[in-house]
Amino acid sequence: MVDVVEFRADKGGDRLDKTIMAQLGERLSRTQLQGLIKAGAVTVDGTAIKAGQKLRGGELIRVHLPDPQADETVMPETLPLRVIYEDSALAVIDKPAGLVVHPGAGNRTGTLVNALLARYPQLAKLPYDPSRRGIVHRLDKDTSGLLVVALRSTALRRLMAQFQARTVEKVYLALVERVPHTGTGRIEAPIARDPQRRTRMMVSRDGRPAVSEFTVVEVFKSGRALLRVRLLTGRTHQIRVHLAFIGCPIVGDQVYGFRKPGLNRQFLHAAQLCFDHPRTDERLCFESPLPNDLDEALTRERLSGAMRR
Repeated sequence: MVDVVEFRADKGGDRLDKTIMAQLGERLSRTQLQGLIKAGAVTVDGTAIKAGQKLRGGELIRVHLPDPQADETVMPETLPLRVIYEDSALAVIDKPAGLVVHPGAGNRTGTLVNALLARYPQLAKLPYDPSRRGIVHRLDKDTSGLLVVALRSTALRRLMAQFQARTVEKVYLALVERVPHTGTGRIEAPIARDPQRRTRMMVSRDGRPAVSEFTVVEVFKSGRALLRVRLLTGRTHQIRVHLAFIGCPIVGDQVYGFRKPGLNRQFLHAAQLCFDHPRTDERLCFESPLPNDLDEALTRERLSGAMRR
């Protein structure tokens, strides 16, 4: 059974895939959408076009969505979760390093989604991508910290709209190998997938817009620095790619960093998260302390001697 969804592009200038994700992001992933577009299951005014083609506005977009039941089932698993807030609409999770957010190739079990389905069985009935039920945004496997999870379809749509409007505040702590040239900075550099190594991202003129802001918190005699980083967009690996791009890779980052022995994962922690409650519009803010491994690494840096900026 195929579900056909029709809607009109509300404005011009946006890519086809971006326009569809804004409407149907709760029902399919970007990878699934790319597959549908390539298969001709998406038409614009009756014609199949490329994912990156920009729209004029007002076009009739028709998307043939496969039955969610045809997707591979994601099984609930009882896994430890640190839930710091929950109500009928959403939950805020403090994710540990090492936990994958949603199932994918080679990770069908042991993910955050598996754990969410066990704790919130109502998620299994929601009409969107089974492998991403409840997921509004993601953290890398080895990044720890705060995530908001939607427990209802309406909450998911409204939270996703806040992320798209950039009204969600996301602040990270990162220990970097080198001190930035300035105490504060703004990195505006588009990010795309590396065509040579598909598991990596890279700064590219043809990439999607990405903006990060940073403030130096502490500088150490080792030559490293602790930064507060605020995300204004949410691209894959954004902070890691941006900080490496300015010559300040994150300590412990085996993909974009110096690959030095020591810390077993990148020193990156989602420490603060603020958003408007999707039902009440109340502004909610949450904080997460550094986990033990990062706190101990920071203590070692301080014992080596901190310097004033």
